[in-house]
Amino acid sequence: MPCPHLPEGFDATDPDLLRTRIPFPEFAELRKTAPVWWCPQPAGITGFRDEGYWAVTRHADVKYVSTHPELFSSNLNTAVIRFNESIAQEQIDVQKLIMLNMDPPEHTRVRQIVQRGFTPRAIRSLETALRDRARAIAEEARQGAGPDGSFDFVTQVAVELPLQAIAELIGVPQEDRSRIFDWSNKMIAYDDPEYAITEEVGAEAAMELIGYAMTMAAARKECPAADIVSQLVAAEGQGNLSSDEFGLFVLLLAVAGNETTRNAISHGMHAFLTHPDQWELFKRERPATAAEEIVRWATPVVSFQRTATQDTEIGGQKIRAGDRVGIFYSSANNDPEVFTDPERFDITRDPNPHLGFGGGGPHFCLGKSLAIKEIELIFNAIADVLPDLTLVGEPRRLRAAWLNGVKELRVRTSA
Repeated sequence: MPCPHLPEGFDATDPDLLRTRIPFPEFAELRKTAPVWWCPQPAGITGFRDEGYWAVTRHADVKYVSTHPELFSSNLNTAVIRFNESIAQEQIDVQKLIMLNMDPPEHTRVRQIVQRGFTPRAIRSLETALRDRARAIAEEARQGAGPDGSFDFVTQVAVELPLQAIAELIGVPQEDRSRIFDWSNKMIAYDDPEYAITEEVGAEAAMELIGYAMTMAAARKECPAADIVSQLVAAEGQGNLSSDEFGLFVLLLAVAGNETTRNAISHGMHAFLTHPDQWELFKRERPATAAEEIVRWATPVVSFQRTATQDTEIGGQKIRAGDRVGIFYSSANNDPEVFTDPERFDITRDPNPHLGFGGGGPHFCLGKSLAIKEIELIFNAIADVLPDLTLVGEPRRLRAAWLNGVKELRVRTSA
């Protein structure tokens, strides 16, 4: 197999790289020449005490790793591919209690409980409230625009519906949503110097969020209500979550259900405004395929990792037990073996077997239906209330190792 032609020191988890761009040219080179490629790293720079990881870049191989948890563990080193170099091993180990970082059978037990909150009936029950909230968000953004009609789309629009959906889902009072936003930002923004947030501040935010959720759980155990929290915790010992487990579940929701959907919406708006033909098509026809293409295009999670539980192979490449394996969704979602013209933003794309919600297997996104509904509702509201949006400046990207994050997206409305 030929050697890939890559920039010296290339590492697709480098937060300084992801602050500027997603490395699509390098991913294309890897898919072509070395689809399972060893990426060397100085020991300790990522929080792990090894010398690198295997970068898996083809769609088929990402799916293979995702659907074989017996070979590729989420628990051994967690699913997060890169931490800050100052993180202590104990801080990594405690994250193994989160469902994202569990393996079967424990993962299966917890997932079977929490999926009660994501049934089609549960999502349908939220739809009317979320539709009204989406409309209100768009109207408030228009009314709150500056004298020149400009505003920050991220903070005025993209952040709001995911937060309100989580609050609606688990019964968090709407007046507390800003606290959830602040805690989740601190947990994922420690790599970005603009926020001046340390690992310690992120850990404190996580503990505050967990404590808040545990207090909710305790209240529902004492006095059950007709909400999802009561369904998940009120009968502990009868197949429900402990207060600790519920706290960790809310922590996961705050990142997996909030940050990712927010970034999908932000990238989706940028895509529409840089592809005006697609924005006109959406406003005119509202195709049901649009939300899935927005997720494929955005791919909010660039990568997660697994750790080999035994000597094995991926795409013919030998992998040793204990090796870390990075699965790059951003590359898989642009694999020309699967997608025709993957560099084209096409809201009518169908079929669209993207891996923006994971590659299948036990960790396929539990909240996919809710996320798709949120994206549909917010863009319908934007098309109705803010149809004349134009781009003021390019997105300001988050410095992060595994998130495709947007901090700011300035837009303008004419009225």
